[in-house]
Amino acid sequence: MTVSTPSAPASEESLFAHALRVMGPAKLHAQLASMRLRDLAPGELPPDYEHATLLDVVDHVWEWHARPGQLAPSGDWNVWGIVTGRGWGKSRCASQWVVGTAEETGAQVSAGTLGREAAKILVVAPTSADLRDVCVEGDGGILRSCPPWLGADYEPSKRRITFGNGVEVVLISSDEPDRVRGVQGVAAWLDEAAVYPKLAEVFSNVRFATRLGNRPRIVLTTTPRRRRELRDILAAPGTVITRGRTRENAGNLAPGVVDALEASFGGSRLGRQELDGELLTDVPGALWNMDLIDTARVAMVPELKRVVIGVDPSGGSRASNDECGIVAAGIGKCRCKGTEENHAFVLADASGRFSPEGWARAAVNLYQRFQGDRVVAEQNFGGAMVEATLRQVAPEVSYRGVTASRGKVIRAEPIAAAYEMGKVHHVGTHARLEDQMCEWSPMTDTYSPDRVDALVWALTDLKIGSGGEPVFPTGWRTPPRRI
Repeated sequence: MTVSTPSAPASEESLFAHALRVMGPAKLHAQLASMRLRDLAPGELPPDYEHATLLDVVDHVWEWHARPGQLAPSGDWNVWGIVTGRGWGKSRCASQWVVGTAEETGAQVSAGTLGREAAKILVVAPTSADLRDVCVEGDGGILRSCPPWLGADYEPSKRRITFGNGVEVVLISSDEPDRVRGVQGVAAWLDEAAVYPKLAEVFSNVRFATRLGNRPRIVLTTTPRRRRELRDILAAPGTVITRGRTRENAGNLAPGVVDALEASFGGSRLGRQELDGELLTDVPGALWNMDLIDTARVAMVPELKRVVIGVDPSGGSRASNDECGIVAAGIGKCRCKGTEENHAFVLADASGRFSPEGWARAAVNLYQRFQGDRVVAEQNFGGAMVEATLRQVAPEVSYRGVTASRGKVIRAEPIAAAYEMGKVHHVGTHARLEDQMCEWSPMTDTYSPDRVDALVWALTDLKIGSGGEPVFPTGWRTPPRRI
């Protein structure tokens, strides 16, 4: 629905709050009571709303309750990137845009200017659970944003929402980018796009699929992450960007929570990213940068001669404990430089907070998934307990314990040099590992980079940073690998 409103307030308050403050309750009440919903809403209205006024439905009029930055920009744009801090209201903003697009599309179908089969809107989220819990049923989701006169029928088994005017929302998980190929529609919403493992592939497929109607458009919502694919999308012609801070939505969050978060993280790189919505550049002094990783990224791997699972155990599964780093890497012949060389391939990052049995099982799962040859684990603080924990889960696993006798920087520098020489490739995207690689600066940081430690142990065992040839067992035979 499009509502004719007075000039937007200069501050970040909603138009409703602004009007209430300026006009007072009685005058605002009278004005809303004089505006008929029939004159504002496109398409057919249910009988219950034929004589309704704006006062009756004011809670469902987004233009009145949105902050100015949450309204779709005017002008000729193809992609609207909403890149803000957490809790800014990205999901509600995009859900309302989907609902508004559905109303406009339904009016076009009723007028005969658009076929009903074309009246589809694509919604993509990182996982199926995110689609349900955030985009559809969340506090700022589509169902809560849908006004009662429009109505929406959610069918989880069919992964779709059907509005009362016949417009459909097709729900797609980002780990199924090929599923987009079978759909076409008038608009799309990509939620938390920065964490998609295959962001470039998902976006290109959605861009091709959004090709119908008067003006196909895409809304992309995300808390920023340092990824080249995201930077490329936001820098493309026809893209407009809305940026915002968590504090702008403090009135809709728990009292004091923004103050507490800013006290803990304000000014830090994490706070600048998660609270201020900054798309951060590379960290001075870091051993890696995203361009270095992106340049050598691959989608396929050659036949691997050896696969190692690197593990950096943690002290426990509590939120206060460090994560347990668990990274799989392999080595094989690569011809990316024109001649055949031994290059390493980072296959997976299964790091997280686990109980002792949990991290052992996660490491063994990677070992079995990639037909691993060895698990290498740091044992500085666990000693024999590290191996004992691992063998309780898989007695037959090939294991080698390593002791960190040198500092992290000394261990990591040869590996970083191998990256600079183009001898290490990431297979796909490993967002949290790559963030940690590019954020950890030995010049200023004192924390333990668990994922990086696991990566360094795995690549060191593969001899990729030693300057020499990798060592294989005597009589080694290369088995087939399922990657």
